Amino acid sequence: MREYASDVAFTPAVKAVQEQKGSRKGYARMERSGSWETTVTPELAAFIAERDMFYLGTATADGQPYIQHRGGPTGFLKVIDERTLGFADFGGNKQYLTLGNLSENPKAFIFLMDYANRQRVKLWGTARVIEGDADLEAKLRDPTYPGKVERGILFTVEAWDGNCHQHIHPRYTNEEIAPVVEKLQTRITELEAEVKRLRAAAPASPQ
Repeated sequence: MREYASDVAFTPAVKAVQEQKGSRKGYARMERSGSWETTVTPELAAFIAERDMFYLGTATADGQPYIQHRGGPTGFLKVIDERTLGFADFGGNKQYLTLGNLSENPKAFIFLMDYANRQRVKLWGTARVIEGDADLEAKLRDPTYPGKVERGILFTVEAWDGNCHQHIHPRYTNEEIAPVVEKLQTRITELEAEVKRLRAAAPASPQ
């Protein structure tokens, strides 16, 4: 039984290194003042709803880690309830590394990134694969997204924390860039038309 929610990450070995490096007192104060969140708050739900990708970490029974990129339409990672997230699993390269790992080790990790605003959120928990549940698949499916839902994956949140923005390099999606580019293209068209009008109105140069 963990004393603090952050103990899911701050193991005795981690705390020992924090003690050696001088950061343990600060994190101990954090633990005593409330540690990390253990449920999906409205703020976290809003953050999740704006994401179109995340990184999913799983591991084999003997601890070999695997990180998988998951992408889809904005909001494809769904909040099911205050402790549960879910997403639809589509056909891929058929390696089934994540499914295999979860079949023997339910521990999982979700890493959410907002590159444009330099924000990140880390979620620790467990995950399970749900096969053949039509109601769940319907709840997780996005009707605008092509592809057949093969199964659902549910993630139970044990603890989560937001990181500082240090060292995050801003990156932008096509959807984020498109309005800016469209505005610039409109302005270019207006200026080209203005140049053409001024040229037409200018007196002819003497020969």
